[in-house]
Amino acid sequence: MGSRETRSPLRHIRSVLPKLLSEIAGSVEEGGEAVLAIWPELVGPKIAPMTQAVSFSDGILTVKVRNSSLYSLLEVHEKKKLLQALRQRLPTLKIYNIVFRVG
Repeated sequence: MGSRETRSPLRHIRSVLPKLLSEIAGSVEEGGEAVLAIWPELVGPKIAPMTQAVSFSDGILTVKVRNSSLYSLLEVHEKKKLLQALRQRLPTLKIYNIVFRVG
């Protein structure tokens, strides 16, 4: 029998952990970017110029809207449909809410 050096599980984890954490961070950023990127397509050509998806954090998409009338329309009538559409388009992301802000 030859002498084989056995690797400590801790040593193995230390060698793999930095790469794994980097991949996780990258996928989180990509997810947020994906939500922001598909927003104009999701709302369509009439609404897109009057809105801007500004951030996606902790499952909450924040969207800036041009005026209070549009805010009301999106918040009261379209929010549920938009959430469903986002969840269908990006099933691996946890999307909890859309917050509209006039600005």
